[in-house]
Amino acid sequence: MKENKKVELLAPAGSYESMVAAINAGADAVYLGGKLFGARAYANNLDIEELKRAIDYVHLHHKKLYLTVNTLIKQKEIEEKLFSYLNPLYGQGLDAVIVQDLGVFSFVKENFEDLAIHASTQMTLTGQYGAKMLKELGASRIVTARELSLEEIKEIKDKVDIEIEAFIHGALCYCYSGQCFFSSILGGRSGNRGKCAQPCRLPYEALEDGKKIKKENIRERKETFLLSPKDLCTIDILPAILRAGVYSLKIEGRMKRPEYTAGVVSIYRKYLEKYLENPEREYKISSEDKNTLLMIYNRGGFTKGYYEQRNGKNMIFLEGKGKEEKEALEKKERLFEEIKEKFLKTEKKESIKGKVFLEKNRAIQLEVEWKQLDYLDFFIEKRVSVEGEIVQEAKKQPLTAEKIEKQIKKAGNTPFYFEELEVITKEDVFLSVTALNELRRKALKEVEQEIIRPFRRKEKEEKKEFICHLRKKEDLQELDIYLLIDRLEYFFPLSKIKGITGFYLDSNGFDLEELQKIEQKGLPLYYVLPPVFRKDTAKWLDSIYEKLLQTPITGFLVRNLDEFAYLKEKNCVLPIRLDYSVYEFNHYAKRELHSYYPIQMATLPIELNSRECSELADKMSELLVYGYLPMMTTAQCMVKTIRECSHNREKVSLKDRYGNEFPVQNYCKFCYNRIYNCKPLSLLTKKEEVQKIGAGTIRLDFTIENIQEAIEITEKFISVYRKNSVSEEELEDFTRGHFKRGIE
Repeated sequence: MKENKKVELLAPAGSYESMVAAINAGADAVYLGGKLFGARAYANNLDIEELKRAIDYVHLHHKKLYLTVNTLIKQKEIEEKLFSYLNPLYGQGLDAVIVQDLGVFSFVKENFEDLAIHASTQMTLTGQYGAKMLKELGASRIVTARELSLEEIKEIKDKVDIEIEAFIHGALCYCYSGQCFFSSILGGRSGNRGKCAQPCRLPYEALEDGKKIKKENIRERKETFLLSPKDLCTIDILPAILRAGVYSLKIEGRMKRPEYTAGVVSIYRKYLEKYLENPEREYKISSEDKNTLLMIYNRGGFTKGYYEQRNGKNMIFLEGKGKEEKEALEKKERLFEEIKEKFLKTEKKESIKGKVFLEKNRAIQLEVEWKQLDYLDFFIEKRVSVEGEIVQEAKKQPLTAEKIEKQIKKAGNTPFYFEELEVITKEDVFLSVTALNELRRKALKEVEQEIIRPFRRKEKEEKKEFICHLRKKEDLQELDIYLLIDRLEYFFPLSKIKGITGFYLDSNGFDLEELQKIEQKGLPLYYVLPPVFRKDTAKWLDSIYEKLLQTPITGFLVRNLDEFAYLKEKNCVLPIRLDYSVYEFNHYAKRELHSYYPIQMATLPIELNSRECSELADKMSELLVYGYLPMMTTAQCMVKTIRECSHNREKVSLKDRYGNEFPVQNYCKFCYNRIYNCKPLSLLTKKEEVQKIGAGTIRLDFTIENIQEAIEITEKFISVYRKNSVSEEELEDFTRGHFKRGIE
């Protein structure tokens, strides 16, 4: 079964040492970050010279290196830093970049056209439509969302001819990657910028109707870690993952020690080889190897993640990670010492063969041959021949073939060892040891360069000029005002308020029947698709799509790339608007999205400050001015974690160490939860600053408010933004979000 050999074991590297350990332990490729634009800003990331050295190292051993450029990037950073950061690495032979930001995606395509682009898991890719979109745009690989089942991954592979990378081991985020604002909103350290402070790993108290959950539902304990998933371990289901169509098996852990990387890689390599050697043979993991993985690192045991289940309390490590006992720590350190001796203190060597030719009065000659199998079992060969000093006639002690062989074979700290060395000489000859050493050094240096040379590229002279397609700023005296609601009963009283331009109707609360009960009254009505778009969601939309077009809706608000691509495939004739979770973080991203399919309007990112929003905004931009911001969108179900899920709206909240209560809303129709901020965003008294941004529309989101609150808040905003009231006071307890401070 030759095709099964097309598999890559991909390892994390938070340092140069980890990179070497990963290659030594059997990784086919490593992914790591530099000093800029990586999703692990606090790892021991490499500088440019270290990255160049790392690129040469992996290529010398016929492996690959992928650079994480997987954060959202501001316009100024793209203009001033991205080209000079990537260009020397591109020239050195970087294999691929891992990208979240479509602006970065566009920039790389335009300036480094033959550099492979991998679409990061931060893009929240959950189905075939997003995969098709990214392939069409030029991605060679997608990293699927961790929340996908094997069945969903298989469907993507069956429908889209693109490489799939998926996580097989390591930490799991509680939130869909790319949709987490918890750390960002609480402390300004954005996960989308690589600076997540991991508030999910802190203890929280579960409340229901404002009261602590009874102890029979969650066992009484001092602290409960409701947002902390166990670590992923899929060693038992590796064959199933491969059968689903995953090409690259990704291990998480750039913040962990080199011993972690080497230990985990070595065990997965062992079982991957066993399976590939004979896929029909019984696949079984030894208890010793399972225990080793547990000892290397685990958070409350392991979980197989979402591959075989939608969610579940059994995936969460409620007790939190306490201190390891002394005996366990000592055992772990002994294991790490063994790993260090095996994979860190010894460096991987490449096998070479050589021939030495010595003939009196002629230059000594050394031929070296290097052969390597690639992943398709084709041989790659490199041969070099170098000459040294003139061979002399031996006056006293001639050089024997044994002495010559011994000296030449001393490859020392080079990345090679002589598997074979043939010495060809017929006469009594002599040459100094220094001359032999210099010959060897010269030959090995040349073969090293021959191996690395094919990966080199010519650096680009300058970045291509970017033409901004920003519409001309207009002096907008009156902004359009839209309301987002998720319940039918809210529509009728709110639609009577004069001054509202239109509505966004959340699909969670508006089925076909509800939509058919609405009279348009001349107001635009946009249908809001879910924040994640998985296989079952696509099936639901398929079943109602044509009927939807017969309802009063006038367009769609999409919240992810999968939905955007779905509507394109449907040749959607209704206007499409993008929510803030489809990131237009810079002009490059804006251009990429607008050139893919017509967009009527896009919501400005909630992590940009007013000045940064102003640089991106035009009259077809929308700004969120009120709403409880979703801190997390998760496949987990908080109600299911604390008790049985009733598949109805539940009043649950999380209380942190400071007494803040974060509402949690379960959306059972599409089976996801949202954790909202404890305070709503409000820009009620910031009309002048909002107008200066240049957006044509402002929006109010109503999610957890009751109807009376929604009416009162709407009337306040109408009073300020429509009736020019200046005496309106701010809401009682609110936040400005990132409107002033933004994120680093």
